[in-house]
Amino acid sequence: MLGYAGKLLEVNLSSRKVKDVKLGDEILKEYVGGRGLAVKILWDRLGDHWETVNPLGSENILLFLTGPLTGFFPGARTCVSGKSPQSNGVVGSTVAGEFGVELRCAGYDGIIVTGKAEKPVYLFVKDSDVEIRSAAHVWGKDAKQTMTLLTRECRGLLKKRFPRYGEWKEPAMLYIGPAGENLVRTAVVAAKWTHAAGYGGYGAVMGSKKLKAVVVKGTGPLPEVADMEKVKQLTQVVCDKIYKNELWRRWGTASAGYEVGAKTSSEPVRNWQEEWHNRKSYTVDKFENRFWVKHYWGDFGCPTTCLKIAVIKNGRFKGAITDNPDYELQAYLGTNLGIFTPEENVFLASLIDDLGLCGIQTGNTLGFVAELFQRGILTKEDLDGLEPEWGNIEAFAALTKKIAFREGIGDLLAEGTYRAALKIGEKKKVDVLRYAVQCKGIGVGAHGIRSGKDYPINISYACSVQGGDHTSVACLPLDDFRSELVMIFNDSAVYCYFNTFGIPRDIKFEFYKAVTGVNLTEEEWVNTKALRILQLQRAMLLLGGPDLRWNPKIHDDNPSRFYEPLPSGPYKGKTVDKAKFEKDKKRYYEAVGWDENGVPRSETLKKLGLDDVDKVLEKIR
Repeated sequence: MLGYAGKLLEVNLSSRKVKDVKLGDEILKEYVGGRGLAVKILWDRLGDHWETVNPLGSENILLFLTGPLTGFFPGARTCVSGKSPQSNGVVGSTVAGEFGVELRCAGYDGIIVTGKAEKPVYLFVKDSDVEIRSAAHVWGKDAKQTMTLLTRECRGLLKKRFPRYGEWKEPAMLYIGPAGENLVRTAVVAAKWTHAAGYGGYGAVMGSKKLKAVVVKGTGPLPEVADMEKVKQLTQVVCDKIYKNELWRRWGTASAGYEVGAKTSSEPVRNWQEEWHNRKSYTVDKFENRFWVKHYWGDFGCPTTCLKIAVIKNGRFKGAITDNPDYELQAYLGTNLGIFTPEENVFLASLIDDLGLCGIQTGNTLGFVAELFQRGILTKEDLDGLEPEWGNIEAFAALTKKIAFREGIGDLLAEGTYRAALKIGEKKKVDVLRYAVQCKGIGVGAHGIRSGKDYPINISYACSVQGGDHTSVACLPLDDFRSELVMIFNDSAVYCYFNTFGIPRDIKFEFYKAVTGVNLTEEEWVNTKALRILQLQRAMLLLGGPDLRWNPKIHDDNPSRFYEPLPSGPYKGKTVDKAKFEKDKKRYYEAVGWDENGVPRSETLKKLGLDDVDKVLEKIR
């Protein structure tokens, strides 16, 4: 197919064997790439015994996948996937940066990693030259140290091996920090300083395989497309629209740390005990005027350039440097912990980045622990002498380090909010799941549903095949712009969803046709191809295992907290209506072809050509 490099790179770390894998055009047409292709590969290889596969065992498969629009549609990303150590299902987790573009220019659409290395390694790919190299010297290093050392090392190798090129631009890299090495379930696969594929816990999967990093430099062109003039025209249409959005380009989601709390009452405050605040100390200009050192910078081909660099130049947090916290990190590493000062938020975000942790998932766990401490369920002695009172930045920083290195109480918290809640509840003889704001093992994104003024709705997290992931929510009707059936295309074609804001919805399908030559309508996508991918994700989520399985009658539900009335703000008293939720959940089940128990119907699966899935699901019907 046009628009594809035409092959995947498969690396078996156990045998240290490398080979090319080609996929048929029909598979590419049906599953596109990225998230969709990941689901197909995982099902074909592991689906018949999914519930016995340990996400942190050598049998799990780790995938780094691009899509046909990677490098063409403005804003490049890479999809990271595998069996999730958080949900035991499949999450398509994407990360921004040049990695996907370099990989496609090296001649590959993705990388399949199997097995487990005996000792720490990293993968170095230069076009068709693939090398498994020792990572002993960077194992244990933090994010910035890893980036610095491996960038210098690989640029040196390129210069030595290919002297006629002169000085090489740095290669692209995906890597893990100490948290991934220590198999923390909230560890990320990171890029740059530092973007991250956070949902799913795939940093722990990399760590379980003793794979510290994947470094790629491609010197070839992007794949041939069907209509380059049309690609150029559509690129200009997208860019022209984006250039007019000054607010988004200037601040990105960072403007929301104040706005979402003050205006829509849907921001986590003190572990979601509240969702409203009006702290003017937390407005975006306070971040901009104090810490931003570069106003516009972006990843390959991105006209939005919404990210900034934040540096604390003096005071007790001097030296902290990171991407300026976006909304999710402002919320989960700020208001969620009772922190309302930009300095402390930037410091904690920098620490999270250096350790290779997900700010959303780890912030969710920190907030959970703080509430248990507030209520006297966990004591200072339980927490290794720490007192995580709201706003206590030193205590939260210390807990974060303990989680990353699995030290003391951190070993338990490294299991993530849900698993930690089960163990704490068993030990303390108290039901603490009511304080765990998560769905199917994944902490919910920083967008509440009680006020009804944010974009997720009552079923968004409860019915999502990616659990608490705010980038993939269930919604009715199925072709609603928020629906995960629509979002699956972004994750499968693999580009930045932010660059679709404000443009006609059919542009991305026009882009797909211009690149691949394949005509695809949104109706066909939502009702057939995306629905097929959704069924596969749902099947693997329900099969689960080996340590946790999800019962839709119990777990297709919101966190208990979302049924409590909002205690403050303009929407005080509002909550999720349980009866309406149950009614809407049944409507959603019917719309996507699931039975009254939330299991994909046999006729649905057979209609979509998933007869093998139907047979496997007989064991849970």
